Amino acid sequence: MVCGDFIGEGEALEAVAHAIDEHRSLVLNEARYEREPEEIGVVLNLANVVSMRVSKTDGAWPGRYL
Repeated sequence: MVCGDFIGEGEALEAVAHAIDEHRSLVLNEARYEREPEEIGVVLNLANVVSMRVSKTDGAWPGRYL
């Protein structure tokens, strides 16, 4: 999933960690799933997430995992 909701990796990681700490879902307003052309709203139920990669670019580099 590609998302434009955050300015950078740090802000994204902070939002994910905050949502996990509060046992709530993460709501994304500017997300693209599977590189689809249009942006959609997405609600992530973080109770079911095993790992998440946060990166500024959509590439082969693995980025930071939370």
